[in-house]
Amino acid sequence: MTDYLAVNRANWDERVGIHLGSDFYDVEGFKAGGQPLRPFELAEMGDVRGRRLIHLQCHFGLDTMAWARLGAEVTGVDLSGKAVEAARAIAAECGIEARFLEADVYDAAEVAGDGYDIVYTGIGALVWLPDMVRWAQVVASLLKPGGFLYLAEFHPFGDILDFEDGSRVAFDYFDRRPQVEDYPHTYTGTEVLRNATSVQFAHGLGEIVTALAGAGMRVEFLHEHDFTLFPRFESLERHGGLYRFPEGRPGVPLLYSLRAARM
Repeated sequence: MTDYLAVNRANWDERVGIHLGSDFYDVEGFKAGGQPLRPFELAEMGDVRGRRLIHLQCHFGLDTMAWARLGAEVTGVDLSGKAVEAARAIAAECGIEARFLEADVYDAAEVAGDGYDIVYTGIGALVWLPDMVRWAQVVASLLKPGGFLYLAEFHPFGDILDFEDGSRVAFDYFDRRPQVEDYPHTYTGTEVLRNATSVQFAHGLGEIVTALAGAGMRVEFLHEHDFTLFPRFESLERHGGLYRFPEGRPGVPLLYSLRAARM
């Protein structure tokens, strides 16, 4: 497990080229002024004009740059050097003022400094981190007093449902063993990865909230949502850019969003 960073970096370095050309990310649409942020994120974050924002695990930075277009002073941090190179190139082409840094998230404060108004972490990030206590401490160290973390993430409840239609509990919610995955494709298409191995870590909702509280953060809200962003289960139905279980089925949380302020 000491090699999880090297394994995941190789996996994400290879994903960059595939993702840049995918419909999922629609980079050309972003360059033309498209908005990749979800409406609930925009509503819950509020006005970011003039605020210093750091985006942890930013990939090639479309969400980061979207916050810049809304007036924030942005820094993006990502493990993948190829992703950081791509982010810098897109920012330069679009004339967006943004800083992108290559670093493990646990080293973010050392490379990016502190005193931020907002730490933003987007969907699908925490599964790549083994230690939520250390992560929460990094988040707190990046923020100035009164600054806040905004986190939007896949709900861990979805991880215990069967892969087919999500109608039954098939996995142990409390199983925290690291999972070594050998999946040949990334989530944007069918291109085969040479570096297909990744290491992922499960975290319960209580673990995340407790870690933030232990780092001196005050949770302002925790919202659970009955939709997700891709057809994770065969039975999900698309409503605009969101996916929900059909009407009449019991609702379950598939995403959550959280805001926590540094005291």
